[in-house]
Amino acid sequence: MSTQANTIEKFYTAFAEQNAEEMLDCYHPDVSFSDPVFVDLDAREVAGMWRMLCARAQEFSLEFSNIQVDGDRGFAHWEARYLFSATGRKVHNIIDAQFRFADGKIIEHRDSFDFYRWARQALGPVGTMLGWTPLIRAKVRAQARAGLDAAIGVGAGIAN
Repeated sequence: MSTQANTIEKFYTAFAEQNAEEMLDCYHPDVSFSDPVFVDLDAREVAGMWRMLCARAQEFSLEFSNIQVDGDRGFAHWEARYLFSATGRKVHNIIDAQFRFADGKIIEHRDSFDFYRWARQALGPVGTMLGWTPLIRAKVRAQARAGLDAAIGVGAGIAN
């Protein structure tokens, strides 16, 4: 197994254990992250996101598979099951991840998943009726951003 493949495996093993610090050890200091909810995060925000998500996770489990690496690029499939804290609803999210590596670490991480599928599970009837709309996507992004900002101390004069 390549160094990059080992890094991806280490990342998801740590995630399954909700060990944010071990996850962050897999990242380059200049990492960026994006997914349908957390868009275009810089390294400080990425660290805050994983710390927040690991700390808040309820009834969490994770499985990963199909790790592939080609040069400085990587791919993995992962599935998370958890309780969405805002509604108390169970979610089974199916995600494909793409990575780019620099200096043996992940410098770019992009997750993709079906937002409408996620919204139907996480938000229930509202997600079923409106989860496909830009309005719901924007609202979920804004709530996630507010939680992340609070977790990293944005606006509170707290530095991490």
